[in-house]
Amino acid sequence: MTATLRLAARADVPGMQRVRHAVKENRLVSRVIPDDEVIDAIERSGRGWVVEDGGEVVAFAIGNVVDGSIWALFVDPSHEGRGLGRRLHDVMVEWLHSRGLARLWLTTDPGTRAQRFYERAGWVDRGLQANGEHLYERHAD
Repeated sequence: MTATLRLAARADVPGMQRVRHAVKENRLVSRVIPDDEVIDAIERSGRGWVVEDGGEVVAFAIGNVVDGSIWALFVDPSHEGRGLGRRLHDVMVEWLHSRGLARLWLTTDPGTRAQRFYERAGWVDRGLQANGEHLYERHAD
């Protein structure tokens, strides 16, 4: 089957939550993000995208247009290594920059595949934060 990238909708939230909880790195252990927060993130404060394969959400990304943050970018472990994360990343970054945001930012745990992914995608490490995560920035070309 061919994976299809499209805008996220409310109906995708259960699939997005499933992917979020399936990942092996950057697992949320401090709290669960309620569905209404995800809906707010894709409808009010930003936009989300999903990749579907066989009618199932297998990856998703959410960008926050209010503050320029990358709210989420996750790929189901059984679909890693297919370029889905990079496709989502590129669409999200392009959209955020098209909304007039010159500076984008995110944080991620040190020593993770996510850290290496963002560095390969051109993000600049701005250092370790008080919470133990690295702050990354990306500026419009």
